[in-house]
Amino acid sequence: MKIDHTLENNILFIRLEGDMIGGPETQRLMDLANTTIDDSMLLSAVDLSNVRFINSTGIGVLVSLLTKFRNRGGELILINPSEHIRKLLIITKLNAIFTIAEDDSNAVQLLKESV
Repeated sequence: MKIDHTLENNILFIRLEGDMIGGPETQRLMDLANTTIDDSMLLSAVDLSNVRFINSTGIGVLVSLLTKFRNRGGELILINPSEHIRKLLIITKLNAIFTIAEDDSNAVQLLKESV
């Protein structure tokens, strides 16, 4: 899994590509979130548009990230998950806790409304 990130409008944008199935990239992603939260960045958007497959470990990482941001008074939004990931979120009932944005501008709008 490839991980890119940018900071725009006080929002951490994390762009993932490949399969989200655990491995050393998972720890790198969690470290990135911890560092950013420590720097008082409380809003994040995770772009899943280029994630082909996600397993239970990947879902667990997303839940952990959401929990980290919400515990600090922040918010995390998922951007454009594939149909496969959307179905998985519905099956696991996680669609009730994650907010989904269709693109970056929609994510910015939803995050600004959340604070």
